[in-house]
Amino acid sequence: MRKKVIAGNWKMNKLLNEAEGFITDVKTQVPSYDQVESVVVAPFTHLHTLVQKAAGSDVKIGAQNMHFEESGAFTGEVSPEMLKDIGVDYVVLGHSERRELFAETDESVNKKTHAAFKHSLVPIVCVGETDEQRENNQANEIVEEQVKRALTGLTEEQVKQVILAYEPIWAIGTGKTATAEDANAMCAHIRSVVKEFASEAAAESIRIQYGGSVKPANVEELLAQSDIDGALVGGASLEANSFLALVEAGKHE
Repeated sequence: MRKKVIAGNWKMNKLLNEAEGFITDVKTQVPSYDQVESVVVAPFTHLHTLVQKAAGSDVKIGAQNMHFEESGAFTGEVSPEMLKDIGVDYVVLGHSERRELFAETDESVNKKTHAAFKHSLVPIVCVGETDEQRENNQANEIVEEQVKRALTGLTEEQVKQVILAYEPIWAIGTGKTATAEDANAMCAHIRSVVKEFASEAAAESIRIQYGGSVKPANVEELLAQSDIDGALVGGASLEANSFLALVEAGKHE
């Protein structure tokens, strides 16, 4: 049985005092880490404080991006070594907003995934198609290519530890949501790609989240599907009560 993982991606939201208050509100109420992984993915400026604030609790802290180099002349970037140094455990890579707005590529996502493993960070690698690609019946092909390129060069054991987040771009922040059946069909397709690309054992172990207007009202239906192992959540993760409801749903499935 694959353990569910709920990751709240705050994006560019919350001031530090708001972020600290959120952790205070949720850290004693989230289910045990053995039952479900609860991850808060916060802006860089908050990470050090939140790691300390969440210490000893079942809340883990993740970053929203990183560079693949350890150091160097990369103004404005943050390295995997820096993230690990302050106690960050997870990092989101290749989010559709990074791809669309900041020219993130499959090649850079792959380099970052390798760097994450080098520094013992759990990579949450995002894949997903646009509305146009879906309308043109290219969704499976596009997502398959993104998955293969992200995982290129990883060992079987590393593939097992990757968290893939399927986020249909047309359903992010739009209020649109894929039906639970459609979301599961793509997650099942992703699992079949991993089986072909790596191994059956890797496909059975790898966890695949769904991300795209997930909220307390629809999370249970999504998590009840055979191949959805969690959720990468945006707006619905910004309020403590909402985040707790999402995590609680992960425990029940």
